[in-house]
Amino acid sequence: MDFVRRWSEKTDIGAGQFVAWLGVTASMFYSWRERYGKANEHNAWVPRDFWLEDWEKKAIVDFHLSHPLEGYRRLAFMMLDRDVVAVSPSSVWRVLGQAGLLSRWNGRPSKKGTGFVQPPAAHEHWHIDVSYINISGTFYYLCSVLDGYGRFLVHWELRPSMTEAEIEIVLQRARERYPEVKPRIISDNGPRFVARDFKEFIRIAGMTHVRNFALPPAIERKTGALA
Repeated sequence: MDFVRRWSEKTDIGAGQFVAWLGVTASMFYSWRERYGKANEHNAWVPRDFWLEDWEKKAIVDFHLSHPLEGYRRLAFMMLDRDVVAVSPSSVWRVLGQAGLLSRWNGRPSKKGTGFVQPPAAHEHWHIDVSYINISGTFYYLCSVLDGYGRFLVHWELRPSMTEAEIEIVLQRARERYPEVKPRIISDNGPRFVARDFKEFIRIAGMTHVRNFALPPAIERKTGALA
């Protein structure tokens, strides 16, 4: 700040020009100028009036222990009615969660993050995907069908368009190579795969269909499926 001010006064060159020469953005320079001469302040949290005190947290925990069957929302209003402590349901939930007193939902365990279950034999899972490929400046649709067990390419076709009917043709030609199998078809949620006619094709062919928003990385690693 002192350097810019001193040389700006001596040379009659505007401070903005010096800032540009120094490689400092104008917003940063003016921010420094506003803070010039002021003491640096820390960035720690400043206590707020609405923060719960220790006695309030203890009152919430004690009231929960005396009413263990009540949910945190009902506990909040019960404590308000009985003049125990005035807090929001979210505060009750946060305090009980920090104390480890929230009961977990006893539903079916999620399989998210456990990875892809490898099929035990060939032709049980076929992964179908549509991507673009540039050939001499022209984009074509590449539809590939890969086996989930052997990671080999069952069938593929390159077409200028890829409608729902053409997806059926690609799958039918793959089935003609292995007429005795009835694999589970795994695809994304593209409009071709959610069409009513495609569902009917899967039903008539005796196959099943599973859709995912995107093929998990585990599938790509184990099947080599196209992203």
